[in-house]
Amino acid sequence: MSIHVALNHVTRYRYDRAIALSPQIVRLRPAPHARTPVHAYSLTVRPEKHFVNWQQDPQSNWLARLVFPEKTRELSIEVDLVAEMSVINPSISSSSRRRRNSRSSTTLRSSTS
Repeated sequence: MSIHVALNHVTRYRYDRAIALSPQIVRLRPAPHARTPVHAYSLTVRPEKHFVNWQQDPQSNWLARLVFPEKTRELSIEVDLVAEMSVINPSISSSSRRRRNSRSSTTLRSSTS
């Protein structure tokens, strides 16, 4: 049995005058090797005129490098995420857990047909 959770994170900066932003590195995306399944992910950035370059660091964590070509009075970064929370037995490796899950789903499908 698992629970789906929806997370929302907002970082917002407001300035009293228009400023030039240097490139920003955002680390708000789950790593591909994370145990928790992510069902939905969304990154919203303001100002809307920007460039996003997705990169991975040496540990395979996702980084968004944001470049802003124009001056702005606000920087807003919002992440929405839906993740599946389930109990994980730390003594079972992830590869054996995947094999066991694939076997149980195959058995379930064959028993319903």
